[in-house]
Amino acid sequence: MSGAPRRGRLALVTGASGYIGGRLVPELLAAGYRVRCLARTPDKLRDHPWRERVEVVRGDVISGEGLAEALAGADVAYYLVHSMGGGGDFESNDAKGARTFARAAGEAGVGRVVYLGGLAPDGEELSAHMASRKEVADLLLDGPVPTVVLRAAVILGSGSASFEMLRHLTERLPAMTTPRWVRSRVQPIAVRDVLRLLVEADALPADTNRAFDIGGPETLTYAEMIQRFAAEAGLARRLILPVPVLSPGLSSLWVGLITPVPPAVARPLVESLRHDSVAGEDDLAELLDDHERIGFDRAVALALRRIDEDRVDTRWSSAAWPSAPSDPLPTDPDWSGGSLYTDRRARVVDAPAEQLWRVIEGIGGERGWYSWPLAWAARGWIDLAVGGVGPRRGRRDPERLRVGDSLDFWRVEEIVPGRLLRLRAEMRLPGPAWLELGVGEARGRTVYHQRALFHPRGLLGHLYWKAVTPFHGVVFGSMAANIAARAEQGAAGDQRDRGA
Repeated sequence: MSGAPRRGRLALVTGASGYIGGRLVPELLAAGYRVRCLARTPDKLRDHPWRERVEVVRGDVISGEGLAEALAGADVAYYLVHSMGGGGDFESNDAKGARTFARAAGEAGVGRVVYLGGLAPDGEELSAHMASRKEVADLLLDGPVPTVVLRAAVILGSGSASFEMLRHLTERLPAMTTPRWVRSRVQPIAVRDVLRLLVEADALPADTNRAFDIGGPETLTYAEMIQRFAAEAGLARRLILPVPVLSPGLSSLWVGLITPVPPAVARPLVESLRHDSVAGEDDLAELLDDHERIGFDRAVALALRRIDEDRVDTRWSSAAWPSAPSDPLPTDPDWSGGSLYTDRRARVVDAPAEQLWRVIEGIGGERGWYSWPLAWAARGWIDLAVGGVGPRRGRRDPERLRVGDSLDFWRVEEIVPGRLLRLRAEMRLPGPAWLELGVGEARGRTVYHQRALFHPRGLLGHLYWKAVTPFHGVVFGSMAANIAARAEQGAAGDQRDRGA
């Protein structure tokens, strides 16, 4: 049968702020679909290039808020929600979300649900995360709406957690002592193929209700993937020495130290590699007449090219780190949330406002934080040690930020172009924290504004602020001075270029 989807159909996408969802939306639009997105925080989709072409409904699959409105009139619904980072009671939350969504889809008369799950071996004891993914698939398949489940192993694409883990392990370790799972057989698949199959799954017969294994054309061990990646990246062959003593927990800590992927995210990836992840069938290829899949080497080359060209559309960290949904914002009137500690800085800058804004928007990642590097690094490593995101998530784009982007151990919460960048801390703290960087004007001069805010939780929160306050002069004071200096240097350079 033809895999051509039907144009004009309405597709609902959940998880549109995540790695796959953020890439699926433009693929559906290109295929002629009308697209609606369900988002707990619609502002996170505000700066995506496709935002004006889609409808966005505020809602949540666990509570059911907004589901009826989001599913109304939808022909196909893509369920791309899962708790990658774990934390809390993620298994029951994932199950509750699947049940709520399946029931609401049935009540709304949706024709099909499509879910992207994990490729798990049958008859094996599964990790908590893999078991949860399987449970979600089973709940959707048992629901009232015909469901297509696509089960994939390692997804190869710029910005995916699996790819970033493979890339950094290979690039940073010419020799490595590795766990036994590097011998596991894996059938990786290119993200381009995953996206295409997600779209084409809607062309299956209307009553199709089953899971399909999807994989690329090659089956490799993880060790072979490392060596093939090294060859494609122009690196020397890696020395790999597997040892039997690294448990999944220790392995995830090891991965967290070497790569930008924190242990909480690395653990489910590592646990999925304890067993072979190989497709048991390829029925979808037969049904869709789809036998041309991208091979490993080309998938790596395509991903590396997008990274080199700074064209990474979404990253594994696009989805927010778990935080308390009831946390107030620093903009709440009269600060109804209680105590709010503040560190304010301001400096007159001998540079145009546009130049200062370029420095502000380019902060973090490879450029750092214009302050005591050792202090920022130490704070990041401490965060990693206590189960946080750590210091090395970096940036999606070296020049431009958008709401929802991860930025090292911060999350972009608000951008007013040319005026304000507000970051929310995703490090482990005894209370929510923000960092605001802004551009103002006074008496015809450009002014840099900086504000760090902290809302303490309990006695520990108050003690934490008191303990770090003596370092603020060095950390936040030097940040303000160095950002101003960098803007002035840039302005002086522009003047020299114009003079030349």
